[in-house]
Amino acid sequence: MEREEEFWTSLRQLTAARIGLKRAGASVATGPLLDFQLAHARARDAVHEALDEPKLAAELAGLGLPVVSIASAADDRQTYLMRPDLGRRLAVNAESTLAAHKGNYDVVFVVADGLSARAVALHARPVLSQAINVLRAEGWKIAPLVIVRHGRVAIGDVVATALGAASVVVLIGERPGLSAPDSMGAYLTFGPHAQTTDAERNCISNIRPQGVDYDTASARLVYLLQTMRMRRLSGVRLKDESGRLLAY
Repeated sequence: MEREEEFWTSLRQLTAARIGLKRAGASVATGPLLDFQLAHARARDAVHEALDEPKLAAELAGLGLPVVSIASAADDRQTYLMRPDLGRRLAVNAESTLAAHKGNYDVVFVVADGLSARAVALHARPVLSQAINVLRAEGWKIAPLVIVRHGRVAIGDVVATALGAASVVVLIGERPGLSAPDSMGAYLTFGPHAQTTDAERNCISNIRPQGVDYDTASARLVYLLQTMRMRRLSGVRLKDESGRLLAY
């Protein structure tokens, strides 16, 4: 038994997955069971947790760009969870708010709470800070940063169209899992429009210190944006080969 436990202990160092759990008869032992229940509760809490917009806006303002806060057509969290379609549309007054900032931009960064407000609250600023610095140095025209309450990925297409941005990056809280209630995703689209499909997007998933770290996520994000603008496309036709560059 001791050798078996040593075997599982060594494997657990390589993954956050629950493997080799102790058992009590036909059931999982009390310790692993309580750990599972705690992880499940944290995931449920993350889904229902509200985004602290003023705090996030204040943090993003430190990046030196205007920050605009808007909402989707989902009035509350429950509606957002039950009606995904409303999370893809702007609230009634949101379009006029964006119209005041309309211009000719290379990219707009949209931060949406998604299914884990905690994820963007923790990870959006560190990733954006590094990426924006690189893009600024290259002369990119960056639109105001847009925070969307109760937003889905596709709302970035609407925001980009309203602002006049050639590409959009949506940073959004991903569906919480039992090992990660605070994972953030980045969805990138070139030439977004009302009929944009998921096949036209590139995605960087599992952004968090224990997953895709900030440095790697920022580097991949910049690489994809640069390549999107050069090739004028995104999605399945654009392969992420940034790993080759990061290896050197």
